[in-house]
Amino acid sequence: MTTPTSTRAPRSGLASGISRLAAFATSQEARPALFGLAGASLITLGGLGAGSTRLHDPLLESLHLSWLRFGHGLVVSSVLLWGGVAVMLVSWLWLGRRVVDRTATEYTMVATTGFWLAPLLFSVPVFSRDAYSYLAQGALLRDGLDPYVVGPIDNPNSLLDNVSPIWTTTTAPYGPAFILVAKFVTLVVGNDVVSGTMLLRLCMLPGLVMLIWAAPRVARHVGANGAAALWICVLNPLVIIHLMGGVHNEMLMVGLMMAGIALTFANHPAWGVSLIAIAVAVKATAGIALPFLVWVWMRQLRQRRSLGSVPAFATATAGSAGIFVVVFAVLSWLAGVGLGWLTALAGSVKIINWLTVPTAAANLINVVGGLLLPVNFYAVLDVTRIIGIAIIAISLPLLWWRFRHDDREALAGIALALLVVVLFVPAALPWYYTWPLAALSALAQSRSAIAVIAGFSTWIMVIFKPDGSHGMYSWLHVLLATTCAGLAWYSLSRAPETPEPAAEQQTVSSP
Repeated sequence: MTTPTSTRAPRSGLASGISRLAAFATSQEARPALFGLAGASLITLGGLGAGSTRLHDPLLESLHLSWLRFGHGLVVSSVLLWGGVAVMLVSWLWLGRRVVDRTATEYTMVATTGFWLAPLLFSVPVFSRDAYSYLAQGALLRDGLDPYVVGPIDNPNSLLDNVSPIWTTTTAPYGPAFILVAKFVTLVVGNDVVSGTMLLRLCMLPGLVMLIWAAPRVARHVGANGAAALWICVLNPLVIIHLMGGVHNEMLMVGLMMAGIALTFANHPAWGVSLIAIAVAVKATAGIALPFLVWVWMRQLRQRRSLGSVPAFATATAGSAGIFVVVFAVLSWLAGVGLGWLTALAGSVKIINWLTVPTAAANLINVVGGLLLPVNFYAVLDVTRIIGIAIIAISLPLLWWRFRHDDREALAGIALALLVVVLFVPAALPWYYTWPLAALSALAQSRSAIAVIAGFSTWIMVIFKPDGSHGMYSWLHVLLATTCAGLAWYSLSRAPETPEPAAEQQTVSSP
Protein backbone atom coordinates (compact mmCIF):
# COMPACT_ATOMS: atom_id res chain seq x y z
CA MET A 1 0.00 0.00 0.00
CA THR A 2 1.30 3.43 -0.89
CA THR A 3 1.98 5.69 2.07
CA PRO A 4 -0.25 8.78 1.90
CA THR A 5 1.52 12.02 1.15
CA SER A 6 -0.08 13.60 4.22
CA THR A 7 1.81 11.20 6.50
CA ARG A 8 5.13 11.74 4.74
CA ALA A 9 5.05 15.55 4.71
CA PRO A 10 5.43 16.20 8.46
CA ARG A 11 8.24 13.64 8.70
CA SER A 12 9.94 15.19 5.69
CA GLY A 13 9.57 18.64 7.17
CA LEU A 14 11.04 17.49 10.48
CA ALA A 15 13.90 15.75 8.72
CA SER A 16 14.54 18.86 6.65
CA GLY A 17 14.60 21.00 9.78
CA ILE A 18 17.04 18.67 11.52
CA SER A 19 19.25 18.53 8.44
CA ARG A 20 19.29 22.32 8.22
CA LEU A 21 20.17 22.63 11.90
CA ALA A 22 22.94 20.04 11.53
CA ALA A 23 24.33 21.89 8.51
CA PHE A 24 24.21 25.14 10.50
CA ALA A 25 26.02 23.56 13.46
CA THR A 26 28.97 22.61 11.27
CA SER A 27 29.18 25.93 9.41
CA GLN A 28 31.18 29.07 10.13
CA GLU A 29 27.91 30.84 10.97
CA ALA A 30 27.53 28.64 14.06
CA ARG A 31 30.76 29.65 15.77
CA PRO A 32 29.13 32.28 18.03
CA ALA A 33 26.31 29.82 18.73
CA LEU A 34 28.72 27.08 19.81
CA PHE A 35 30.88 29.47 21.82
CA GLY A 36 27.77 30.76 23.59
CA LEU A 37 26.66 27.16 24.20
CA ALA A 38 29.89 26.63 26.12
CA GLY A 39 29.20 29.79 28.12
CA ALA A 40 25.65 28.74 28.96
CA SER A 41 26.97 25.34 30.07
CA LEU A 42 29.44 27.05 32.41
CA ILE A 43 26.64 29.17 33.88
CA THR A 44 24.59 26.03 34.48
CA LEU A 45 27.49 24.30 36.23
CA GLY A 46 28.53 27.36 38.23
CA GLY A 47 24.93 28.06 39.18
CA LEU A 48 24.84 24.88 41.28
CA GLY A 49 26.91 26.67 43.87
CA ALA A 50 26.90 30.37 43.04
CA GLY A 51 23.42 30.89 41.59
CA SER A 52 20.25 31.77 43.47
CA THR A 53 20.37 28.42 45.21
CA ARG A 54 18.07 27.01 47.86
CA LEU A 55 19.01 27.67 51.47
CA HIS A 56 18.97 23.92 52.14
CA ASP A 57 19.59 21.68 49.15
CA PRO A 58 19.11 17.95 49.82
CA LEU A 59 19.61 17.22 46.10
CA LEU A 60 23.16 18.62 46.09
CA GLU A 61 23.85 16.79 49.35
CA SER A 62 22.68 13.48 47.87
CA LEU A 63 24.99 14.07 44.89
CA HIS A 64 27.85 15.00 47.26
CA LEU A 65 28.08 18.42 45.60
CA SER A 66 27.06 20.66 48.50
CA TRP A 67 30.72 21.70 48.82
CA LEU A 68 30.17 23.87 45.72
CA ARG A 69 28.17 26.33 47.84
CA PHE A 70 30.79 27.09 50.48
CA GLY A 71 34.40 28.21 50.85
CA HIS A 72 36.69 27.23 48.01
CA GLY A 73 33.80 25.42 46.32
CA LEU A 74 31.88 28.69 46.12
CA VAL A 75 34.93 30.36 44.60
CA VAL A 76 35.12 27.65 41.94
CA SER A 77 31.37 27.96 41.26
CA SER A 78 31.60 31.74 40.98
CA VAL A 79 34.52 31.55 38.56
CA LEU A 80 32.61 29.06 36.40
CA LEU A 81 29.44 31.14 36.41
CA TRP A 82 31.09 34.49 35.72
CA GLY A 83 33.29 32.85 33.12
CA GLY A 84 30.13 31.60 31.43
CA VAL A 85 28.61 35.08 31.51
CA ALA A 86 31.78 36.51 29.94
CA VAL A 87 31.74 33.87 27.19
CA MET A 88 28.08 34.52 26.43
CA LEU A 89 28.63 38.28 26.30
CA VAL A 90 31.55 37.83 23.91
CA SER A 91 29.42 35.50 21.77
CA TRP A 92 26.61 38.05 21.70
CA LEU A 93 28.97 40.86 20.69
CA TRP A 94 30.58 38.59 18.09
CA LEU A 95 27.16 38.02 16.58
CA GLY A 96 26.46 41.74 16.92
CA ARG A 97 29.30 42.52 14.51
CA ARG A 98 27.51 40.35 11.94
CA VAL A 99 24.34 42.32 12.62
CA VAL A 100 26.18 45.58 11.97
CA ASP A 101 27.65 44.34 8.68
CA ARG A 102 24.26 42.78 7.82
CA THR A 103 25.60 39.27 7.18
CA ALA A 104 23.53 37.68 9.97
CA THR A 105 20.25 36.00 9.01
CA GLU A 106 17.07 35.45 10.98
CA TYR A 107 17.66 31.70 10.89
CA THR A 108 21.11 32.17 12.44
CA MET A 109 19.54 34.14 15.28
CA VAL A 110 16.79 31.59 15.93
CA ALA A 111 19.16 28.60 15.78
CA THR A 112 21.64 30.38 18.06
CA THR A 113 18.86 31.01 20.57
CA GLY A 114 18.28 27.26 20.78
CA PHE A 115 21.97 26.53 21.34
CA TRP A 116 22.31 29.15 24.07
CA LEU A 117 19.08 28.28 25.82
CA ALA A 118 19.42 24.48 25.98
CA PRO A 119 21.84 24.27 28.97
CA LEU A 120 20.02 27.01 30.89
CA LEU A 121 16.81 24.97 30.88
CA PHE A 122 18.52 22.76 33.47
CA SER A 123 20.05 25.55 35.54
CA VAL A 124 19.04 26.65 38.99
CA PRO A 125 17.60 30.20 38.94
CA VAL A 126 20.41 32.70 38.43
CA PHE A 127 20.61 36.42 39.24
CA SER A 128 17.22 36.36 41.00
CA ARG A 129 15.19 34.47 43.59
CA ASP A 130 11.82 35.51 42.13
CA ALA A 131 10.99 31.98 40.96
CA TYR A 132 10.65 30.89 44.58
CA SER A 133 8.18 33.72 45.23
CA TYR A 134 6.18 32.71 42.15
CA LEU A 135 5.87 29.16 43.46
CA ALA A 136 4.81 30.31 46.92
CA GLN A 137 2.17 32.62 45.40
CA GLY A 138 0.86 29.82 43.20
CA ALA A 139 0.64 27.58 46.26
CA LEU A 140 -1.57 30.21 47.94
CA LEU A 141 -4.16 29.94 45.18
CA ARG A 142 -3.76 26.15 45.07
CA ASP A 143 -4.49 25.92 48.78
CA GLY A 144 -7.62 28.09 48.64
CA LEU A 145 -6.08 31.39 49.73
CA ASP A 146 -6.23 34.69 47.83
CA PRO A 147 -2.67 35.76 46.88
CA TYR A 148 -3.98 39.33 46.51
CA VAL A 149 -5.09 39.40 50.15
CA VAL A 150 -2.38 37.45 52.01
CA GLY A 151 1.32 36.87 51.49
CA PRO A 152 3.16 33.54 51.31
CA ILE A 153 3.85 33.71 55.06
CA ASP A 154 0.15 32.90 55.67
CA ASN A 155 0.53 29.51 53.99
CA PRO A 156 3.34 27.74 55.89
CA ASN A 157 5.09 25.15 53.73
CA SER A 158 8.57 24.18 52.58
CA LEU A 159 8.43 26.69 49.69
CA LEU A 160 8.74 29.55 52.19
CA ASP A 161 12.31 28.54 53.04
CA ASN A 162 13.56 29.96 49.74
CA VAL A 163 11.42 33.10 49.36
CA SER A 164 13.32 36.33 50.01
CA PRO A 165 12.19 37.65 53.42
CA ILE A 166 11.16 40.97 51.89
CA TRP A 167 8.48 39.20 49.79
CA THR A 168 7.08 36.69 52.29
CA THR A 169 4.60 39.25 53.64
CA THR A 170 3.88 40.92 50.29
CA THR A 171 0.76 40.11 48.29
CA ALA A 172 1.16 39.09 44.64
CA PRO A 173 1.58 42.01 42.19
CA TYR A 174 0.88 39.82 39.15
CA GLY A 175 -2.27 39.39 37.12
CA PRO A 176 -4.65 36.41 37.15
CA ALA A 177 -3.12 34.75 34.08
CA PHE A 178 0.26 34.37 35.73
CA ILE A 179 -1.21 33.35 39.07
CA LEU A 180 -3.00 30.56 37.18
CA VAL A 181 0.32 29.48 35.66
CA ALA A 182 1.97 29.41 39.09
CA LYS A 183 -1.00 27.49 40.51
CA PHE A 184 -0.73 24.95 37.68
CA VAL A 185 2.96 24.39 38.42
CA THR A 186 2.37 23.79 42.13
CA LEU A 187 -0.57 21.48 41.39
CA VAL A 188 1.70 19.36 39.20
CA VAL A 189 4.83 19.26 41.39
CA GLY A 190 3.48 20.08 44.84
CA ASN A 191 6.09 21.80 47.00
CA ASP A 192 9.07 20.32 45.14
CA VAL A 193 11.29 23.35 44.52
CA VAL A 194 13.58 21.76 41.93
CA SER A 195 10.76 20.40 39.76
CA GLY A 196 8.78 23.59 40.32
CA THR A 197 11.49 25.94 39.05
CA MET A 198 12.16 23.66 36.06
CA LEU A 199 8.49 23.48 35.09
CA LEU A 200 8.03 27.20 35.71
CA ARG A 201 10.90 27.92 33.30
CA LEU A 202 9.26 25.70 30.69
CA CYS A 203 6.07 27.74 31.15
CA MET A 204 8.06 30.81 30.10
CA LEU A 205 9.07 29.20 26.80
CA PRO A 206 5.83 30.19 24.98
CA GLY A 207 6.73 33.82 25.71
CA LEU A 208 10.14 33.37 24.12
CA VAL A 209 8.61 31.60 21.12
CA MET A 210 6.11 34.45 20.64
CA LEU A 211 8.90 37.01 20.87
CA ILE A 212 10.94 35.11 18.26
CA TRP A 213 7.87 35.02 16.02
CA ALA A 214 6.82 38.64 16.53
CA ALA A 215 10.05 40.66 16.67
CA PRO A 216 11.16 40.13 13.04
CA ARG A 217 7.60 40.60 11.76
CA VAL A 218 7.24 43.92 13.54
CA ALA A 219 10.69 44.94 12.25
CA ARG A 220 9.85 44.07 8.65
CA HIS A 221 6.54 45.89 8.94
CA VAL A 222 8.34 49.15 9.64
CA GLY A 223 11.07 48.49 7.07
CA ALA A 224 13.73 47.26 9.51
CA ASN A 225 15.99 44.22 9.73
CA GLY A 226 14.44 41.13 11.37
CA ALA A 227 17.81 39.60 12.29
CA ALA A 228 18.88 42.79 14.08
CA ALA A 229 15.60 42.83 16.01
CA LEU A 230 16.19 39.26 17.18
CA TRP A 231 19.74 40.11 18.26
CA ILE A 232 18.49 43.05 20.31
CA CYS A 233 15.48 41.55 22.07
CA VAL A 234 15.91 37.76 22.00
CA LEU A 235 19.63 36.94 22.14
CA ASN A 236 20.29 39.84 24.49
CA PRO A 237 21.78 38.46 27.74
CA LEU A 238 19.07 40.31 29.66
CA VAL A 239 16.60 37.92 27.97
CA ILE A 240 18.55 34.67 27.72
CA ILE A 241 20.27 34.86 31.11
CA HIS A 242 17.92 37.03 33.17
CA LEU A 243 14.44 36.22 31.83
CA MET A 244 15.01 32.54 31.02
CA GLY A 245 17.92 31.74 33.33
CA GLY A 246 16.38 33.76 36.13
CA VAL A 247 12.83 32.52 35.43
CA HIS A 248 10.92 35.80 35.18
CA ASN A 249 7.31 36.27 34.13
CA GLU A 250 8.41 39.24 32.00
CA MET A 251 9.22 36.58 29.41
CA LEU A 252 5.52 35.81 29.03
CA MET A 253 4.50 39.45 29.23
CA VAL A 254 6.95 40.73 26.62
CA GLY A 255 6.25 37.84 24.25
CA LEU A 256 2.49 38.34 24.45
CA MET A 257 2.82 42.10 24.08
CA MET A 258 5.00 41.89 20.97
CA ALA A 259 2.78 39.20 19.44
CA GLY A 260 -0.20 41.48 20.05
CA ILE A 261 1.57 44.37 18.32
CA ALA A 262 2.54 42.13 15.37
CA LEU A 263 -1.03 40.86 14.92
CA THR A 264 -2.45 44.37 15.10
CA PHE A 265 0.02 45.61 12.49
CA ALA A 266 -1.01 42.61 10.32
CA ASN A 267 -4.66 43.78 10.28
CA HIS A 268 -5.82 41.44 13.05
CA PRO A 269 -6.50 44.06 15.76
CA ALA A 270 -9.06 42.03 17.71
CA TRP A 271 -6.58 39.19 18.16
CA GLY A 272 -3.82 41.68 18.90
CA VAL A 273 -5.81 43.38 21.64
CA SER A 274 -6.73 39.98 23.08
CA LEU A 275 -3.05 39.09 23.45
CA ILE A 276 -2.32 42.49 24.99
CA ALA A 277 -5.09 41.82 27.53
CA ILE A 278 -3.53 38.44 28.40
CA ALA A 279 -0.13 40.14 28.72
CA VAL A 280 -1.64 42.63 31.19
CA ALA A 281 -3.09 39.66 33.06
CA VAL A 282 0.51 38.51 33.48
CA LYS A 283 1.97 41.91 34.40
CA ALA A 284 0.27 45.29 34.21
CA THR A 285 3.04 47.06 32.29
CA ALA A 286 1.91 45.59 28.96
CA GLY A 287 -1.18 47.80 29.13
CA ILE A 288 0.96 50.75 28.06
CA ALA A 289 0.92 49.41 24.49
CA LEU A 290 -2.88 49.28 24.18
CA PRO A 291 -3.71 53.00 23.70
CA PHE A 292 -1.13 53.25 20.91
CA LEU A 293 -2.66 50.28 19.12
CA VAL A 294 -6.02 52.09 19.13
CA TRP A 295 -4.47 54.52 16.61
CA VAL A 296 -3.40 51.58 14.44
CA TRP A 297 -6.86 50.01 14.53
CA MET A 298 -8.42 53.40 13.79
CA ARG A 299 -6.33 53.83 10.63
CA GLN A 300 -7.24 50.34 9.48
CA LEU A 301 -10.94 51.10 9.93
CA ARG A 302 -10.58 54.31 7.95
CA GLN A 303 -8.97 52.45 5.08
CA ARG A 304 -11.13 49.31 5.00
CA ARG A 305 -14.51 50.81 5.85
CA SER A 306 -14.00 54.42 4.76
CA LEU A 307 -15.01 55.68 8.19
CA GLY A 308 -14.31 59.22 9.30
CA SER A 309 -11.71 59.91 11.95
CA VAL A 310 -14.13 60.28 14.86
CA PRO A 311 -16.27 57.18 14.13
CA ALA A 312 -13.14 55.12 13.44
CA PHE A 313 -11.52 56.25 16.67
CA ALA A 314 -14.71 55.58 18.64
CA THR A 315 -15.06 52.11 17.13
CA ALA A 316 -11.42 51.21 17.76
CA THR A 317 -11.60 52.50 21.33
CA ALA A 318 -14.84 50.70 22.12
CA GLY A 319 -13.62 47.49 20.48
CA SER A 320 -10.33 47.57 22.38
CA ALA A 321 -12.01 48.31 25.70
CA GLY A 322 -14.67 45.64 25.18
CA ILE A 323 -12.20 42.91 24.20
CA PHE A 324 -9.88 43.85 27.06
CA VAL A 325 -12.66 43.73 29.68
CA VAL A 326 -14.02 40.39 28.44
CA VAL A 327 -10.62 38.67 28.27
CA PHE A 328 -9.55 40.02 31.64
CA ALA A 329 -12.86 39.12 33.27
CA VAL A 330 -12.67 35.55 31.97
CA LEU A 331 -9.11 35.11 33.26
CA SER A 332 -10.04 36.59 36.66
CA TRP A 333 -13.06 34.26 36.84
CA LEU A 334 -10.92 31.23 36.00
CA ALA A 335 -8.45 32.21 38.72
CA GLY A 336 -11.21 33.07 41.18
CA VAL A 337 -9.64 36.41 42.08
CA GLY A 338 -10.47 40.09 41.76
CA LEU A 339 -8.40 43.19 41.13
CA GLY A 340 -6.55 43.17 44.44
CA TRP A 341 -3.23 42.65 42.66
CA LEU A 342 -3.31 46.29 41.51
CA THR A 343 -2.80 47.47 45.08
CA ALA A 344 0.24 45.22 45.41
CA LEU A 345 2.05 47.00 42.58
CA ALA A 346 3.30 49.51 45.14
CA GLY A 347 5.37 46.74 46.72
CA SER A 348 8.28 47.64 44.45
CA VAL A 349 9.03 50.64 46.68
CA LYS A 350 10.85 48.17 48.93
CA ILE A 351 13.55 47.89 46.25
CA ILE A 352 16.31 50.50 46.45
CA ASN A 353 19.00 50.55 43.76
CA TRP A 354 20.41 52.94 41.17
CA LEU A 355 18.45 51.60 38.18
CA THR A 356 15.80 54.34 38.15
CA VAL A 357 16.28 58.09 37.96
CA PRO A 358 14.40 58.91 41.22
CA THR A 359 16.42 56.44 43.31
CA ALA A 360 19.71 57.39 41.63
CA ALA A 361 18.96 61.09 42.23
CA ALA A 362 18.17 60.44 45.89
CA ASN A 363 21.42 58.51 46.31
CA LEU A 364 23.44 61.28 44.67
CA ILE A 365 21.78 63.97 46.79
CA ASN A 366 22.49 61.87 49.86
CA VAL A 367 26.17 61.41 48.95
CA VAL A 368 26.93 64.92 47.70
CA GLY A 369 24.57 66.88 49.93
CA GLY A 370 25.63 64.88 52.96
CA LEU A 371 29.10 66.38 52.64
CA LEU A 372 27.67 69.80 53.49
CA LEU A 373 24.42 69.24 55.38
CA PRO A 374 22.67 66.39 57.20
CA VAL A 375 20.40 64.62 54.70
CA ASN A 376 17.46 62.31 55.43
CA PHE A 377 17.84 59.84 52.58
CA TYR A 378 14.36 58.34 52.84
CA ALA A 379 12.68 61.75 52.93
CA VAL A 380 14.59 62.74 49.80
CA LEU A 381 13.71 59.40 48.19
CA ASP A 382 10.00 59.98 48.83
CA VAL A 383 10.20 63.35 47.08
CA THR A 384 12.18 62.10 44.07
CA ARG A 385 9.80 59.17 43.63
CA ILE A 386 6.77 61.47 43.69
CA ILE A 387 8.43 63.61 41.03
CA GLY A 388 9.12 60.45 39.00
CA ILE A 389 5.46 59.39 39.14
CA ALA A 390 4.44 62.89 38.07
CA ILE A 391 6.80 62.73 35.09
CA ILE A 392 5.25 59.40 34.05
CA ALA A 393 1.71 60.73 34.45
CA ILE A 394 2.47 63.76 32.27
CA SER A 395 4.64 61.99 29.69
CA LEU A 396 2.42 59.06 28.75
CA PRO A 397 -0.58 61.08 27.44
CA LEU A 398 1.79 63.42 25.57
CA LEU A 399 3.59 60.50 23.94
CA TRP A 400 0.27 58.86 23.05
CA TRP A 401 -0.89 62.01 21.26
CA ARG A 402 2.45 62.80 19.63
CA PHE A 403 3.05 59.32 18.17
CA ARG A 404 -0.23 58.68 16.41
CA HIS A 405 0.29 59.25 12.69
CA ASP A 406 1.50 55.86 11.40
CA ASP A 407 2.47 52.40 12.59
CA ARG A 408 6.14 53.23 13.01
CA GLU A 409 5.22 56.18 15.21
CA ALA A 410 2.89 53.99 17.26
CA LEU A 411 5.75 51.54 17.86
CA ALA A 412 8.09 54.41 18.76
CA GLY A 413 5.48 55.72 21.19
CA ILE A 414 5.20 52.32 22.87
CA ALA A 415 8.99 52.05 23.16
CA LEU A 416 9.40 55.55 24.60
CA ALA A 417 6.47 55.14 26.98
CA LEU A 418 7.91 51.89 28.32
CA LEU A 419 11.35 53.52 28.63
CA VAL A 420 9.90 56.47 30.57
CA VAL A 421 8.14 54.08 32.92
CA VAL A 422 11.27 52.01 33.56
CA LEU A 423 13.38 55.11 34.12
CA PHE A 424 11.01 56.92 36.46
CA VAL A 425 9.15 54.26 38.44
CA PRO A 426 10.07 54.10 42.13
CA ALA A 427 12.25 51.03 41.58
CA ALA A 428 13.43 48.81 38.74
CA LEU A 429 15.34 45.59 38.24
CA PRO A 430 17.59 44.58 35.31
CA TRP A 431 14.99 42.55 33.47
CA TYR A 432 12.57 45.54 33.44
CA TYR A 433 14.68 46.98 30.62
CA THR A 434 13.59 44.13 28.37
CA TRP A 435 10.21 45.90 28.08
CA PRO A 436 11.39 48.87 26.01
CA LEU A 437 14.11 46.83 24.30
CA ALA A 438 11.45 44.64 22.68
CA ALA A 439 9.77 47.61 20.98
CA LEU A 440 13.07 49.39 20.28
CA SER A 441 14.43 46.32 18.50
CA ALA A 442 12.76 47.42 15.27
CA LEU A 443 13.70 51.08 15.64
CA ALA A 444 17.27 51.27 17.01
CA GLN A 445 19.27 49.39 14.37
CA SER A 446 22.00 51.81 13.33
CA ARG A 447 25.57 50.94 14.30
CA SER A 448 25.64 53.65 16.96
CA ALA A 449 22.32 52.50 18.44
CA ILE A 450 23.40 48.87 18.48
CA ALA A 451 26.66 49.84 20.19
CA VAL A 452 24.77 51.76 22.89
CA ILE A 453 22.39 48.82 23.44
CA ALA A 454 25.39 46.49 23.71
CA GLY A 455 27.13 48.70 26.26
CA PHE A 456 24.04 49.30 28.37
CA SER A 457 22.95 45.64 28.36
CA THR A 458 26.46 44.57 29.35
CA TRP A 459 26.53 47.04 32.25
CA ILE A 460 23.17 45.87 33.56
CA MET A 461 24.26 42.24 33.18
CA VAL A 462 27.51 42.63 35.09
CA ILE A 463 26.33 44.97 37.84
CA PHE A 464 24.06 42.30 39.33
CA LYS A 465 25.33 39.23 41.18
CA PRO A 466 24.31 35.62 40.52
CA ASP A 467 22.55 35.31 43.87
CA GLY A 468 20.17 38.18 42.98
CA SER A 469 21.94 41.00 44.86
CA HIS A 470 23.66 43.92 43.16
CA GLY A 471 27.03 45.62 43.32
CA MET A 472 25.95 49.24 42.92
CA TYR A 473 27.31 50.26 46.30
CA SER A 474 30.73 48.77 45.59
CA TRP A 475 32.95 51.15 43.61
CA LEU A 476 35.07 48.20 42.46
CA HIS A 477 32.03 46.39 41.09
CA VAL A 478 30.73 49.55 39.42
CA LEU A 479 34.14 50.14 37.84
CA LEU A 480 34.25 46.55 36.57
CA ALA A 481 30.75 46.77 35.08
CA THR A 482 31.50 50.15 33.50
CA THR A 483 34.74 48.88 31.98
CA CYS A 484 32.96 45.86 30.48
CA ALA A 485 30.22 48.13 29.14
CA GLY A 486 32.77 50.46 27.59
CA LEU A 487 34.52 47.57 25.88
CA ALA A 488 31.19 46.24 24.57
CA TRP A 489 30.22 49.65 23.21
CA TYR A 490 33.63 50.18 21.62
CA SER A 491 33.72 46.76 19.96
CA LEU A 492 30.49 47.44 18.06
CA SER A 493 30.91 51.17 17.51
CA ARG A 494 34.02 50.32 15.44
CA ALA A 495 32.56 47.29 13.69
CA PRO A 496 32.56 47.39 9.86
CA GLU A 497 29.16 48.62 8.75
CA THR A 498 27.27 47.74 5.60
CA PRO A 499 24.89 50.53 4.54
CA GLU A 500 21.26 49.61 5.08
CA PRO A 501 19.47 48.99 1.77
CA ALA A 502 16.58 51.24 0.98
CA ALA A 503 13.49 49.53 2.30
CA GLU A 504 9.97 50.09 1.17
CA GLN A 505 7.99 52.06 3.68
CA GLN A 506 5.54 49.53 5.03
CA THR A 507 3.88 51.66 7.65
CA VAL A 508 0.34 52.91 7.18
CA SER A 509 0.18 56.67 7.35
CA SER A 510 -2.82 58.79 8.01
CA PRO A 511 -3.84 61.17 5.21
